[in-house]
Amino acid sequence: MSRRLLVTGAAGFIGSHLCEALLARGDEVVGTDNFDPFYARALKERNLEDLRRHPRFRFLEADVARDPLPLDGVSVVIHLAARPGVRPSLEDPASYSEANVTGTVRVFEATRRAGIGRVVFGSSSSVYGDATPAPFSEDAPAVWPISPYAASKRAGELMAHAFAHLYGVRVACLRFFTVYGPRQRPDLAIHRFTDLIAQGSPVRMYGDGSSERDYTYITDCLDGVLSAVEWTARTGRAGRGGGGGGGGAVAINIGGGARVRLDRLIELIGRTLGRTVRIERHPDQPGDVRLTAADLRRAERELDYRPRVGIEEGIRHFVSWYQEIHGRQS
Repeated sequence: MSRRLLVTGAAGFIGSHLCEALLARGDEVVGTDNFDPFYARALKERNLEDLRRHPRFRFLEADVARDPLPLDGVSVVIHLAARPGVRPSLEDPASYSEANVTGTVRVFEATRRAGIGRVVFGSSSSVYGDATPAPFSEDAPAVWPISPYAASKRAGELMAHAFAHLYGVRVACLRFFTVYGPRQRPDLAIHRFTDLIAQGSPVRMYGDGSSERDYTYITDCLDGVLSAVEWTARTGRAGRGGGGGGGGAVAINIGGGARVRLDRLIELIGRTLGRTVRIERHPDQPGDVRLTAADLRRAERELDYRPRVGIEEGIRHFVSWYQEIHGRQS
């Protein structure tokens, strides 16, 4: 039996893949996006090309911070719309507050008024800041964000807890750890490094290369989101730390399960492309954390989540996609 789900940020990298996955399993999907100029609208329109032709997909251009949401008949809201980017948030923190905090509150409020009790909220590993011991556990305080973007995502989680407590909404706050794969945003590291190396341009490496990230391939991320949708339907009562069902907001890490050094990542991309890498070394960037590492025990327990795509396989898939869209001229 099909369901109708609303996906905000549907034209983005994760959002467009998620809409496709929901349609593939038989759901009806309503997607919204405001085509924020953070990156080219044409790329987002390309993400929507196949979706727009699907009979069970409907799209509405809308800004969650300002416009009403199409919630008629919707049983679950998956809120992915956000202004992205750690470094750009240092330059314009007010716009991040508007999009990521005000926008998220408006989504929760619209959901409450429509009588929808199930929400999946796309949060970020950046909420852990630079002072959380690795691996990052959801029980860590997460009260030391080091960028406006990270603070805006943590604020969204806290609003989820408030709405869950007051109105019995069940919210899965998914803390995504550096998701990558085909259609990844062009400003993100893996896409940017691949583009530079393929063109024979030098790669800017900030720091000494020893910083580490927990990279999550897009199909693993989707597994987590789809499982979280089902999690919101369970009965029971969610406690402060997680588990149970009914009303409650719970943070859950969605990661790749391994830490990858920056210098290894760059070398791996170059090797996969068959290119020599030229590196320009620069100081660490403000707002960047030295390490991300997901503790996945809660994800496994609550969502039966187990990442399956390691970094070498994931980079092969990404480079193959990159070469295909560039006509293998790289």
